[in-house]
Amino acid sequence: MTRREFLKASSAVVALSGLAGCASTGGAPTTTSTPGDLAPNRSGRRVIVIGGGWGGATAAKYVRMQDPAIEVVLLEPNDKFISCPFSNLVVSGVRSIESLTFGYDGLRKQHGVKIMRESATAIEPDAHRVRLARGFLTYDRLIVAPGIDFQTEQIEGLAAAGDRVLHAWKAGPQTVALAQQLKEMPDDGVFVLSVPPAAYRCPPGPYERACQVAWYLKTRKPRAKLIVLDANQNVISKPALFRAAWQAYPNLEYRASNKVVKVDAAARELTTEFGDKVRYDVANVIPPQRAAAIAVQADLVGVDKRWCEVNHVTYESVKAKDVHVVGDSTIGIPVPKSGTVANSMGKIAATAVVNLLNGRPAPEMPPINTCYSWVSDTEVMAVINAYRIDSGKVVQIEQKLTPGQSALYAHHAEAWATSIWADILA
Repeated sequence: MTRREFLKASSAVVALSGLAGCASTGGAPTTTSTPGDLAPNRSGRRVIVIGGGWGGATAAKYVRMQDPAIEVVLLEPNDKFISCPFSNLVVSGVRSIESLTFGYDGLRKQHGVKIMRESATAIEPDAHRVRLARGFLTYDRLIVAPGIDFQTEQIEGLAAAGDRVLHAWKAGPQTVALAQQLKEMPDDGVFVLSVPPAAYRCPPGPYERACQVAWYLKTRKPRAKLIVLDANQNVISKPALFRAAWQAYPNLEYRASNKVVKVDAAARELTTEFGDKVRYDVANVIPPQRAAAIAVQADLVGVDKRWCEVNHVTYESVKAKDVHVVGDSTIGIPVPKSGTVANSMGKIAATAVVNLLNGRPAPEMPPINTCYSWVSDTEVMAVINAYRIDSGKVVQIEQKLTPGQSALYAHHAEAWATSIWADILA
């Protein structure tokens, strides 16, 4: 091992050694040890954050920014942050996945967030602790930002189809794989995109993807066709703007109220709830969604068993004291499951946690939302939502849409992305 390799390896150990000396070996419990407290000697207040996405990473950073005396532990199994917003541009070949990929070093080096590359396996609200594979950590306040899981069982044959039928709804390897499938599709082929029933992550996302696929086919495979099977009765976000954008794509066929219920990967065929069979060369099936498993297992979800209900001011779970939930796994607040909203929730929850840990009431801070949608390689449209707190509830007070699509809004989108990525991670 060279000196440089040694220093690199050592830095990875140092990131965790300050958290728990008893965990320094990094292995699973042996037959002679019992999984226990990974940091039993803490003396100050601790906030644990589960999930390093748009909401969780933001919350971890902003707790430390507002009160550096609070220890913050971020549990995130992945070593890189990959942005879902802008990932549809990877499908069409406009951007690379590398341009959307960032490290977590800024949180650790600039803000003192302790990062553990591990998954939380269980939440024990009564004991104020989070279980991991090799023990547990205790907390004073917990922020849960687990994202979403897919309900693949609701579509017959989807799980069995494996990587032959992709969702590409979590930016990463599937995004790259779907781009490759599109590229290799026959020049006269059929690409079928299915939209799940609301609610789901990023309401305009499937329709933006339809634009990107249609643009790619128009410019690279003009004899090919895109069919959009939407489980909803209409385009559920920016409908007039998307329908206007689709006028430029005669190769795009949109079918509302067409919920996909079956996938036959061998026959390359999708079946809708009405029994219609749709043949495809490439199928992009986005399944129904719910809050990630750890939130469901901890019974943070509501009666629908899908999404987590929270206090509109503090984002504290209505079912578990001292547990806050942010991001796409929440429901009951009149905001979309967007990147901007998750980032906004992370800041608001962080502010609430810091105030509550210091014996102060949480201030009333409404979220914000800005959502850009790419309708070609150079043009974008957008929506902005404004909210206020009324009697302890978030209420939308205004929504503004761009009058159309333009390259100017594309420049705004690029600036927004650069700014918000830095706000989350730098």
